[in-house]
Amino acid sequence: LTNSTFRNATGWPDPEHQMTARDLATLARFMVRNYPDYYALFAETEFTWQGIRQPNRNPLLGSYRGADGLKTGHTESAGYGLVASAERDGRRLISVVNGLGSDRERAAESRRLLNIGFQEFDNYTLLSAGQTVDEADVWLGDRDHIPLVVADQLRLTLPRDVRQGLEAKLHYQNPVPAPVEKGAQIGTLRLTAPEMAPIEIPVLAGESAGKLGFFGRISAAFNYLLWGASSG
Repeated sequence: LTNSTFRNATGWPDPEHQMTARDLATLARFMVRNYPDYYALFAETEFTWQGIRQPNRNPLLGSYRGADGLKTGHTESAGYGLVASAERDGRRLISVVNGLGSDRERAAESRRLLNIGFQEFDNYTLLSAGQTVDEADVWLGDRDHIPLVVADQLRLTLPRDVRQGLEAKLHYQNPVPAPVEKGAQIGTLRLTAPEMAPIEIPVLAGESAGKLGFFGRISAAFNYLLWGASSG
């Protein structure tokens, strides 16, 4: 959480008590991923405590396909809010609304946001962990080339029309001077698309490359001057 300040454990208004919609979504995602046994309780439509029936106030349960959580909220100053989550075909979305005028309004706005997410967006695995994105020449190294890889999987939720315009550009110094350690950052892969903030991903050396000895460096330098070869 990056933009939240808590002054009580109840959520009741306090001049210094605040939480952003983004942090609410982050907390909801953490709950879904890390506490699946507890998360299942959010889908219960009612329970009885000390002989009193307590209905779940989430207006999406039973009325919106895939809805299984999460939490409603209401105060005079903040209005009606809802952190909602729904899963369809293995794809989960989380929506956050606040400041609405009624329970009906927060239900309608939550449905609208989730509908947009399911109908106009999709999840795309753009890069796999360890995937090679290019091969770099090595200058004065004991090998001619090294693979350039990304460390982690890159999976994004994007509008389907934005995915079609996605472009990737690799930025690094070529040739790469030896020695090179496996895992060292060599450059960046920059992803751009209309109406999307650019994403920069570190590009790493997929293998190590040692440095040539003295005579090997002389031979490599001569070959480079004569033929344009990057190494011996």
